[in-house]
Amino acid sequence: MDKKITDQLKEKYEAIDQDVEDYLEGLLQSKPLSYWDYIQTDALLNLQVQRTTFKDEMVFIMYHQVNELLFKMILWEIDQVAKTKKVEADFYTTKIMRISRYFDMLTSSFSIMKDGMDLEQYNQFRKTLTPASGFQSAQYRKIEFASTELINLIDKRFRDTIDRNSSYENAFEHLYWQAAGKDYKTGKKSYTLTVFEEKYKDEFIRFTKFYYKNNLYAKYKALPKEAQENEALIKAMRHYDYTVNIKWVMAHYNTANHYLNIGGKTAEATGGSEWVKYMHPKYQKRIFFPELWTEQEKENWGTDI
Repeated sequence: MDKKITDQLKEKYEAIDQDVEDYLEGLLQSKPLSYWDYIQTDALLNLQVQRTTFKDEMVFIMYHQVNELLFKMILWEIDQVAKTKKVEADFYTTKIMRISRYFDMLTSSFSIMKDGMDLEQYNQFRKTLTPASGFQSAQYRKIEFASTELINLIDKRFRDTIDRNSSYENAFEHLYWQAAGKDYKTGKKSYTLTVFEEKYKDEFIRFTKFYYKNNLYAKYKALPKEAQENEALIKAMRHYDYTVNIKWVMAHYNTANHYLNIGGKTAEATGGSEWVKYMHPKYQKRIFFPELWTEQEKENWGTDI
């Protein structure tokens, strides 16, 4: 016969040297939980602060906040894979597909930005956002670090010259998104890139040190050979790779192009980046799991969409 709930509670709190009566008394005094308290609705809905009076700026703010919440969900799933010592193929596949669904949602949601904001309003309020830039999303950078080996995030121009055993500091200086704010001839960095590094560089390096052996690609390579050849797993990983590094990037690129390419003239991004070559996958060829793609697929990366 199952133990009474009161007996189970007593055992639970005795195990941590606590008096169950204190906890029950606290429960007696507490108020019932409501949806708005649990979700923290009031706090969440007060995080949108406009810099202008343009109505569609609110759309812009909320959309990016939703993105950051989804990024947090993705990192939450990756973290579970990273901290599981012996990852099973089914568990890995389940997590990869969860992450891919989040990115599917992110990709499809770009229509909110592309078709859901007035062009004239956007090009007015965006001027107040300088020097902030979307590439300053620390969570997105962490998703990349946690997904693959660092060498696969190196700027394509330098990838063949960077040793896999290169220092984190040297690798960091050659990451593909450095091109968004760095003159490689002079080494000078934009203000946007400089303040981003000042805030996050040390944290990023600590993060990449942990994920050096715990990123999704490394976890895949640690699976038994039979699991590595599992068709469902390979399909899931390719879906994730393609979704993140082509579909999501191109949805972002096309939205930027809609607002920043006006009358055939390309406007500068708020952070001052050369966003066309920085964003388009055919230039950088960011691929999380290169061994799962043919040479032809890698050569044509980002050119078929």
